[in-house]
Amino acid sequence: MPPRGATQEALLRALRLSGEEPLSGQKLAGQLGVSRAAVHKAAQALQRQGYRIQASSGLGYRLCRGGDVLSREALLEALAPHSPVTRCHVYEEVPSTNRTARALAGEGALQGTLVVAGRQAEGRGRLGRTFVSPEGGVYLSLILRPGGEAADALSVTGCAAVAVCRAVERLCGRQLAIKWVNDLFYKGKKVGGILTEAVSHFETGRLEFLTVGIGVNLATPAEAFPPEVAKVAGSLFLPGQAPCSRVELAAAIAQELLNLGIGRDYLPEYRARSLVVGHYLTVTGDGEPYTAFARGIDGEGRLLITLSGGGEKALRYGEVSIRPAPGSF
Repeated sequence: MPPRGATQEALLRALRLSGEEPLSGQKLAGQLGVSRAAVHKAAQALQRQGYRIQASSGLGYRLCRGGDVLSREALLEALAPHSPVTRCHVYEEVPSTNRTARALAGEGALQGTLVVAGRQAEGRGRLGRTFVSPEGGVYLSLILRPGGEAADALSVTGCAAVAVCRAVERLCGRQLAIKWVNDLFYKGKKVGGILTEAVSHFETGRLEFLTVGIGVNLATPAEAFPPEVAKVAGSLFLPGQAPCSRVELAAAIAQELLNLGIGRDYLPEYRARSLVVGHYLTVTGDGEPYTAFARGIDGEGRLLITLSGGGEKALRYGEVSIRPAPGSF
């Protein structure tokens, strides 16, 4: 009798070949050389993995379109022909997709290498924060080798934000807003974040590679968020209601980012989707918190602010939150 994993693979191949025609459990058992009970168990295991297998008494088993399968094979199927994605790695869970991507890049992984996971045990956000990464989200990291200086990482984060917005709008019909510099919001709730990490040559300061980590709450159940996160976090869809699979969205995001390129073309759309421009802010992470007004975003992706006591600044980093207009400014 073949091992359990082999039975699942053989069942999947048989159902794909049969197309819309259901296959009886008895016929499948004969084809695969296993018992009908083994066929049933293999079908249940594939269903748990996200395959939509219809099982009907008297008719048998049929593989339906759709589902939310997290596998390298499913990811390859989701990529467009001649995709700029060069390599794919898919995991049920990793400590961090960026950490995995960084290790692969250190071993020479090519530009366009994509890492996708169903969960992150130790997901990280900016400023050392934890990025909660439960089941139902899309977690990916992309390796880029753009050359240039380490300071270009800010532009890469902006490009990634626009890429996510485009992919979500195309596949899900949802319009996201960008909270400078790396947070993605839908209907007032944070539904995604981006962490760009750079490795540069010590002597030249030139970029060796970047890992762009992206997390999107596609169909994350509300109870999966811890209480302190649930106040601000949301999901694009309720579980089971997303119009696309996790790998389809991951593929679309990666392709949008690679096709967009690391330049300045993202800026008009980034500005148009800004959640903070035109609002009063509390700025932290740049010394003591202070109040400012967000005037715009410059050609380098920096946030242009007017200070409460007069004067202006261009922020390359920091944390901002929208606040009511102060009594005096």
